[in-house]
Amino acid sequence: MPTDSLDAEVRSLMPPTEFSRRGFLTTSLIAGFTLATGPVNAQSLITTDTSGLTAGEVKIPVPDGQVPAYRAMPAAGGPFPTVLVVQEIFGVHEHIKDVCRRFAKLGYYAVAPELFARAADVSKLSTIEEGRAAAAKVSDRQVMSDLDSTAAFAKAEKGDTGRLGITGFCYGGRVVWLYSAHSPQLKAGVAWYGRLTGPANEMQPKHPLELVDSLKAPVLGLYGGADQGIPNADVEKMQAALKAAKKPSEIVLYDGMPHGFHADYRPSYRETAAKDGWQRLRTWFQQNGAA
Repeated sequence: MPTDSLDAEVRSLMPPTEFSRRGFLTTSLIAGFTLATGPVNAQSLITTDTSGLTAGEVKIPVPDGQVPAYRAMPAAGGPFPTVLVVQEIFGVHEHIKDVCRRFAKLGYYAVAPELFARAADVSKLSTIEEGRAAAAKVSDRQVMSDLDSTAAFAKAEKGDTGRLGITGFCYGGRVVWLYSAHSPQLKAGVAWYGRLTGPANEMQPKHPLELVDSLKAPVLGLYGGADQGIPNADVEKMQAALKAAKKPSEIVLYDGMPHGFHADYRPSYRETAAKDGWQRLRTWFQQNGAA
């Protein structure tokens, strides 16, 4: 979908400037994990092989160049239901790639674009603060455009974008809500512990709580009851807003679960909640035409 088809309500709050022409600081995906992710918890790390898959790095054509991305799909057959996988603040590292392979094993075309490609060399991120600083440089308008370009790329390969879903984690969880308010093509979204509200600025003029009335696709929100960054009060406000707007979206609040409970490479991982959330995701996509 072209950039000028952005949802009018979102677009009206975006800066009317052209996208940056300064070039791309990330031109290829990182191998493994960045230092910013912290020590990797090898005991719980899930590794999905590429047997029976076509998987690897691709380049997504965008108006100002190419965005590196990771793509995985079954090696035979197609077209396949398509899922956009949206990164955390650490970029498209091994965990995000593995999530794409998990989807591909289920018969999906899964693709994760490096949304920070213009803002930072993600291979050099060494702290969470540096990741947050990179995210702050990327406008919502740019992200929506890059995701539209990614969907178009998928369609040109073996992706069936008539069955389009999106999922994302932390930073990506917020993006899921935004993209669901943006894309009339989207069938369903699943947002893992994405921020729901916050101060407005030029790069992020609106947050999910303010976009409930604009949701075009149903979203399943998966949140931790012990998340130190997303208060339960924010989740309750979002639940109330969805109910008032009579939107077919839902939020599951996992009692006692921390932020990042799906991230199997980090100490925050909680296997029971992560597996339950993944099964709910699969059911949500199936029920809403994204499978």
